[in-house]
Amino acid sequence: MKVLVTAFAMDAHFNGVVPLAWALRAAGHDVRVASQPALTDSITRAGLTAVPVGTDHQVQATMGAMAPGVFALHRNPDYLENRPELLDLEFLEASTSMLTAAFYAQINNDSMIDEMVDFAAWWRPDLVVWEPFTFAGAVAAQVTGAAQARLLWGPDLFLRVHDRFQQVLHEVRAERRDDALEEWLTWTLERHGAAFGPEVISGHWTIDQMPPSVRFATARPTVPMRFVPYNGPVPAVVPPWLRADPGRPRVLLTQGITERSTGFTGLPRAGELLASIAELDAEVVATVKAEEREGLPPLPGNVRVVDSLSLHVVLPSCAAVVHHGGAGTWATAALHGVPQLALAWQWDDVFRAGQLEKLGAGIFLPPHGEGASAGRVRDRLAQVLAEPSFRQGAARIRAEMLRTPAPGAVVPTLEQLTARHRAPAGQGVRH
Repeated sequence: MKVLVTAFAMDAHFNGVVPLAWALRAAGHDVRVASQPALTDSITRAGLTAVPVGTDHQVQATMGAMAPGVFALHRNPDYLENRPELLDLEFLEASTSMLTAAFYAQINNDSMIDEMVDFAAWWRPDLVVWEPFTFAGAVAAQVTGAAQARLLWGPDLFLRVHDRFQQVLHEVRAERRDDALEEWLTWTLERHGAAFGPEVISGHWTIDQMPPSVRFATARPTVPMRFVPYNGPVPAVVPPWLRADPGRPRVLLTQGITERSTGFTGLPRAGELLASIAELDAEVVATVKAEEREGLPPLPGNVRVVDSLSLHVVLPSCAAVVHHGGAGTWATAALHGVPQLALAWQWDDVFRAGQLEKLGAGIFLPPHGEGASAGRVRDRLAQVLAEPSFRQGAARIRAEMLRTPAPGAVVPTLEQLTARHRAPAGQGVRH
């Protein structure tokens, strides 16, 4: 069958679709990956066939201009907790409107959607697999009659919140039933002669890469799939220093140890954090970009600073990892049974970090309020290293993930679902 895989142009979101695309190709299916031109090199370096569509999005500039308000709205942990009564109409309406205008419609700009629809109308995919923010893929599937599946990289938080919004809307008078996401998708589909359906938001089914203990329960059709790490263009090379067991516990610091361009500055600077953690009886490995290393002070001998390193190469040898809470880092550490200290600060990062702590597999250290000072990070890391219960909790999550079917094993299920949901030949709106 022909499979169109779609992800907007951001490596962190694209990386999560690569192992399934490989599995589909290995099973003999014809796979194309459609995204904005900025992602073309990442797609081809992953050994996949790229379809550049539209113009590159400018979401970083848009979100940056709206910060800090855009981040503050979703920094509240209530947004992420399993307590839907905390999500009232005012919050849900503001959240949906903000996300649709500043994020969804930006990363799925009109030119991207139009060219993706044109390509799908010509190529006629049987199945469209879309990263859960890449609604351009859903629109292309709806217009052409292809089966469509959402491929999650984290807990299905955003759809869960949208479901809650729909529930609240039905409890208020008709004139207040304004769903910005549904309205935008309806207008977009009408431009292509197609009608809105709920599958444009939820897919015909969902492919979920989260372990069961971190997955939201849902009545929607779901295909569980094991997370397989893919770290993008970072070379997967085993350096000489990784070819022997460390003499003491190895700790990896990655991503969130430096200030980023998101408008968030809640973490200590790299030099301060590294110097503090180096006080522990541990070998510290830190990924710090070359341009950021210029400002680092002299560091102790137990600190190794590298420009980049594939997580799946280094994490199996680690006793703990300190990171920003991102989906790929969280899941790679979980797959390898590594206890985590997650300095998560918004959206799904906070939910994953909270679940990690509840499951006894690490510590969630919010950088708000008291803040994640260098000394506080060091002390929490020392706790993770000292208490065997964290390693045991991480091992339980790893076991869950290993019991979940790998990407190659789910391909027959995807074939069956595609045959069930795709429109008969010639019945798409555009063909």
